[in-house]
Amino acid sequence: MKTTFSKCIALGAWLAGTACRLQAADPAFGLTQSADRLAITFAGKPVAEYVFRDDKILRPFFAHVHAPGGIKVTRNHPPVAGQDATDHDTMHPGLWLAFGDINGQDLWRNKGRIEHIRFIEPPRVERGQLTFAAENRLQSTSGQILGTQISRITFAALPHGLLLIWQADFLPAEQELVFGDQEEMGLGVRVATGITEKNGGLILASSGAKTAKATWGKSFAWCDCSGELDGHRAGVTLMPDPGNFRPSWFHNRDYGLMVANPFGRKAMNQGETSRIVVKQGTRLNLRFGVYVHATPRATEPDLATAYRQFLAVKAK
Repeated sequence: MKTTFSKCIALGAWLAGTACRLQAADPAFGLTQSADRLAITFAGKPVAEYVFRDDKILRPFFAHVHAPGGIKVTRNHPPVAGQDATDHDTMHPGLWLAFGDINGQDLWRNKGRIEHIRFIEPPRVERGQLTFAAENRLQSTSGQILGTQISRITFAALPHGLLLIWQADFLPAEQELVFGDQEEMGLGVRVATGITEKNGGLILASSGAKTAKATWGKSFAWCDCSGELDGHRAGVTLMPDPGNFRPSWFHNRDYGLMVANPFGRKAMNQGETSRIVVKQGTRLNLRFGVYVHATPRATEPDLATAYRQFLAVKAK
């Protein structure tokens, strides 16, 4: 059964019968809750689905991400044979935060699990932003609890696009957390087939570097992948926060994958093997911005301004 939220976001079983009223109602954003996901809309058009329970993908993710106007900028999920490349269908569902090595466990390839426990802050719309926070549990393949992940999500409208901010805190359980060194670590996106480099799209970095090959393994303020969709110039920009523990290197591929990765120093040919230890009583914080945009065909998106606007939103 689904519940549609307008002036009140009814959380029912999530918060033991409590409810949250919109303190500053913004009719541009909408939300529908079901047992396994939140479906988010903007101006009556789809924005994304935050999937927090899935039988095959063992970590929360955003699927069916759209720019304003309902233009889908991530690959179909699941991919459509004959229309999309069907590789990595359970690893590249849209937009995700995952890690190929935490304490030797693989939480990228659906071996270990990032398990949704509860929403610690209910979805709400306030001052033009849609926000929620979730508590997730990091688990090994044997079910051992490694630690806790707190994800705080913010959506806000920008000119010609929407800004998604994903902030995550990682807290150890009974032993320290150790983040290893792989290409498959961090915030990833699989863009829509029509805007991949293989289909005429382009990856552009903040430095002006272009193409997946020229940007792979390098650090930038942001990387964008965009192309022509439905008569618009549409795409996705990944923006690591400069306040993270170190800059991110980009694992970019011409088939539509971009990953902002602050962990894979050796994997990205940038030095010695990285080993990031989070001791008990401390936490590791990561923060990323994602700008999903669509402009008229002849108009280039103002990515530098979008990045400055992301930085202007204070971390929680």
